[in-house]
Amino acid sequence: MTPTQAWDQLRERSTELTALEGLMGLVEWDQQVMMPRAGALARGEQLSLLSGLHHDKVVDPALSDILGILSEADLDPIQAASVRNLGRTVARSARVPSELVRRGARIRAASFPAWAKAKGDDDFASFQPHLEELVAITKETIAHIKTDQADDYDVLLEAFDPGSTVADLDDMFGRLKPELGKLLDAIDGVEGPARLEGSWSVESQKRLHHEVAQALGFSYEQGRLDDSEHPFTVGIAPGDVRITTHIYPEGLLSGLSGTIHETGHGLYEQGIPLDLHSTPAGGAASFGLHESQSRFWENTIGRSRAFCVWLAPLLKKHVGQDFDVDALYGASNRVERSLIRVFADEATYNLHIAVRYDLERRIFSGELSAADLPEAWREAYRETLGVCSEDDEHGVLQDVHWAGGMFAYFPSYTLGNLYAASLGAKLLEERPQLWEEVERGEFAPTLAWLRSNIHHKAHLQDAPAIVEAAAGERDHVKDLVEYLWSRHGALHGVSR
Repeated sequence: MTPTQAWDQLRERSTELTALEGLMGLVEWDQQVMMPRAGALARGEQLSLLSGLHHDKVVDPALSDILGILSEADLDPIQAASVRNLGRTVARSARVPSELVRRGARIRAASFPAWAKAKGDDDFASFQPHLEELVAITKETIAHIKTDQADDYDVLLEAFDPGSTVADLDDMFGRLKPELGKLLDAIDGVEGPARLEGSWSVESQKRLHHEVAQALGFSYEQGRLDDSEHPFTVGIAPGDVRITTHIYPEGLLSGLSGTIHETGHGLYEQGIPLDLHSTPAGGAASFGLHESQSRFWENTIGRSRAFCVWLAPLLKKHVGQDFDVDALYGASNRVERSLIRVFADEATYNLHIAVRYDLERRIFSGELSAADLPEAWREAYRETLGVCSEDDEHGVLQDVHWAGGMFAYFPSYTLGNLYAASLGAKLLEERPQLWEEVERGEFAPTLAWLRSNIHHKAHLQDAPAIVEAAAGERDHVKDLVEYLWSRHGALHGVSR
């Protein structure tokens, strides 16, 4: 087989894999948005079949032969990236038995509705057996994948942020946590901005969220916005990107922040070039880079004073209430030690992630069992954030990630915050008129910059290289800390 023939064969096989991934995304979206709870058992069998088919195609020896031929050929950048990316997937997947993949899909499908019910009932005990199964099958999968003495958690990280290691994360959190502590210590005792108090119609908020997402650049010809228990985004295929949100009658800004966050994910998915579709280079470079896009829009833009200037008349239009711009800006950036990650302010958010990272590390080192988690969660929150929930609905059950077996995803949020800080600093250097544009609701120039520097790069390089090409060599921790002090320190009247 010639390299040209091998590339044609790889494209054909990659098209099939992408189609199966889209189908799995579709049925998982349906499970969280539309499916009646009683459908969980059948959905598990459907996902098991699709996951098994996908796995069998990935580990087909003929695909390895194709990659071997291409690895020795003279390739263009798209081909080289495709061979690198798919080669990683094949090497990882080939070590995992198909039966294990299918069994895992069934377990995850059953775990989601069990988690949703347990959360609503504040009943961790009913979810504990599912979590034990999820941890057990994840450990079994790790045992198959590991080829050396690497930390078990490194094996999990590779699936979300290739190249990131426990050593990297330990250094990242080791530097970040004391810096965040200094900021919180300075803010503690200072009377901060007031909350927005009130109750707002869910239907009015839906119309508001729809218009905000569209204004930021989300195309409803290529996507949709729906409700779910826990907001998420899935790219089904080119022209079909689905975002979800959760609206709270008494949480006007909380719900909107969630929608803006998911819009950032959706914009990334809609911005990946069509000519890369169905190649292994045609997706996002990492979950951390994906989170950088959502966190950038949610925080850097969506919590800025300039955005509040644009938002105030839109709120009047949809909820019929006048809002003072500075009151909106202050309420959007209140800093307080809180219990719920998705509602957390920027200054404390990464401490919520640090708690989860530490607990996950302890789960997979064998130090903690599933039964230990509720109390370990409370202890970690007391120590790290100085607050503690007495119930599990607002504690260990608050996130959907573990119900989906997504262990080691949480660090992607902090990586995303770090990348977003450096990208935002570079964007302001290149476009000092940014805030004037945002005040006028002109978001297209910012989106165009992200399209050019991030979205259009897809997975032609790994995430760190893409960020470095866009922002230059920067200290991401330093950029994030400086950004937080410049916004939240100023709002609370404190300085370094």
